[in-house]
Amino acid sequence: MHTLYTIGYQGATVADFLDALEAVGVELLVDVRAVAASRRPGFAKTALAANLETRKIDYRHLRSVGTPSAGRAKAKAGDHAGMRAIFLEHLGTEGAQAGLAELEALIRLGRPICIMCFEDDPTHCHRSMVAEALQARMPLRVEHLRPEHAV
Repeated sequence: MHTLYTIGYQGATVADFLDALEAVGVELLVDVRAVAASRRPGFAKTALAANLETRKIDYRHLRSVGTPSAGRAKAKAGDHAGMRAIFLEHLGTEGAQAGLAELEALIRLGRPICIMCFEDDPTHCHRSMVAEALQARMPLRVEHLRPEHAV
């Protein structure tokens, strides 16, 4: 059985984020944000890829399994149920299904993979729903990582 790791960077330093990935041997970080931008230094797409490279971790952005803007607005407002409903509908789209198939293929290659988004709490983040959708497609153990000093 394969393992899929998930992680959020909310409240974490870049160093703690990278340490959490390195501690479990992640070789590929798949960014599942619809928009790979961040106001937090070191977590926007280009900077994140460069930071990961210092730890020999590959980076891939898979926007097709990111939360649509309406879902992000619900999450920002604290309406996690609303975000969940919007994202579950999005998962039924052709693009999201293609993204899930790509993730499944990457996992089946056997490299330690982690999917990432902003939200620290995996129960409030769409990455948990991505992991659940993958578990419906294949035997998969999911482990949620949390950077040590995240607040």
